[in-house]
Amino acid sequence: MLETAYREILRPLLFQFDAERVHHLAMWALKVCGRSRTALEWLRTLADSDRASDAPALSREVFGLKFRNPVGLAAGFDKDGVALPAWEALGFGFVEAGTLTPEPQTGNPRPRLFRVPESRALINRLGFNNHGAVAAARRFEALRAAGHWPRIPVGINLGKQKTTPLESAASDYARALATLHAHGDYFVLNVSSPNTPGLRGLQESDELDVLLRIVQETNHALGTSPKPLLVKIAPDLTFAQIEEILDLVTRHALAGIVATNTTVDHSLLPASAPRETGGLSGQPLRARSTAVVRFVASRTRLPVIAVGGIFDAESAREKLDAGAALVQLYTGFVYQGPTAVAKICRGLAAR
Repeated sequence: MLETAYREILRPLLFQFDAERVHHLAMWALKVCGRSRTALEWLRTLADSDRASDAPALSREVFGLKFRNPVGLAAGFDKDGVALPAWEALGFGFVEAGTLTPEPQTGNPRPRLFRVPESRALINRLGFNNHGAVAAARRFEALRAAGHWPRIPVGINLGKQKTTPLESAASDYARALATLHAHGDYFVLNVSSPNTPGLRGLQESDELDVLLRIVQETNHALGTSPKPLLVKIAPDLTFAQIEEILDLVTRHALAGIVATNTTVDHSLLPASAPRETGGLSGQPLRARSTAVVRFVASRTRLPVIAVGGIFDAESAREKLDAGAALVQLYTGFVYQGPTAVAKICRGLAAR
């Protein structure tokens, strides 16, 4: 019933308003729910998440962490990690907060988030807008102190400041990691967003070699147990470029790969789509993302977290069959609504 109501009533209503304003409204509501155990129980019932998300057949262990199911929330949705308890209640097997930078930044000018309903897609050029790593660490500490920290793995996605030159980028990632190290179960280096000028240059071999070395050194220096460290790559790379990245990932003993970020290739969009710059996500990215996941899985035994065009159990299974260990939703959650995770989990468990 809720799925139908969202699809036929609530989503058409929300889509009448600015996409970023609606997103902030939804995040506020989820944040408020996260402060009350009663509200979280209501959210679980509303999303029908408990039995579906906890099916024994779906549990797995990946880079040393236990996941109740393989369906996670992708980075970029809860940038500041304000609604972590709510994501668990909605059935997610894990959540990735961020992208977080060492210092606060406002991101790119608005409007910067656009829907393409006919393609089940989004275009964003947000630009790592967040309140900074220190504010996030304080929020996480308060959440733990209140006993509201989620029982699912929490990943943290890290980025560099817009104003930091590439040659100094490693220090930004290392500083953010040091600030948040105690709170993340795993960390992802975002070097592939198209919305921070020059950022994708960090995927080049020389730049990435320095970045991975410095951040991994920081990771090991922060405690006796270094956290799993992953890197998120773009779908627009050639397979030759991806092979070079995999060589560096192996050399620096990273724990896995996140594939993929948004694409700058808008050629699959219809003529009626908004002519906006930024990263494209959703259904148009599905095939390319799966191809990258399949290629990465064929070249390494490291776990792959798959992102891109996942809306239902079929598209999630496609990624898992291609070699992914875990999958993440972003655009699919926007279009499918609060029952999306439970529906995907039921479909995966049935197979």
